Amino acid sequence: MPDQPTSTLLIVDVQNDFCSGGALVVQNGDRVVPVLNRALAQPGLAGLIYASRDWHPPVTVHFKEHGGVWPVHCVAGTDGARFHPDLQLPPETIIVTKGGTPSTHGYSAFEGTTPSGETLLEDLRRRGVTHLVVGGLATDYCVRQSVLDALKAGFEVTILTDAIAGVDLQPGDSARAIEEMTEAGALLTTADAFTP
Repeated sequence: MPDQPTSTLLIVDVQNDFCSGGALVVQNGDRVVPVLNRALAQPGLAGLIYASRDWHPPVTVHFKEHGGVWPVHCVAGTDGARFHPDLQLPPETIIVTKGGTPSTHGYSAFEGTTPSGETLLEDLRRRGVTHLVVGGLATDYCVRQSVLDALKAGFEVTILTDAIAGVDLQPGDSARAIEEMTEAGALLTTADAFTP
């Protein structure tokens, strides 16, 4: 589709449960919201926006009580699973839903599907996207895995370093994740410095 942009913004999991007062708070998670809003206003990206979301069932291997690592969070249909209320997603944003079955963790946006039932990869390729600009939560889990999967699939990836924040379950996890992503080929910039 030649009339579609080759670059698009992928916003990863900026949901209530990962922000202040949520069930699994990412330190400084709220600060990514105004930064992402500035990125959303970039004319070169405004034509095509993706936003991924955790959308877990109440019983899943992802949660601690069923053998996973995490407290219950982002259960499908709950307030905690909604996008942060200050995130200014345009109405035409393509929502990518992931982690929706009891046997999956759903870290990567590439594990998710769009409302039409396509995988994120299928949708991006159909639209001729070659470059993903990524921000969101959390650096060391869902952002990391989404970026690595995008690079493996052959996309160029730019990470907005002022629009990500990490869990750091182990001290230094976020720094290690950024190093791993850059070693795999991701570029780093800030929302204000980025030019589509």
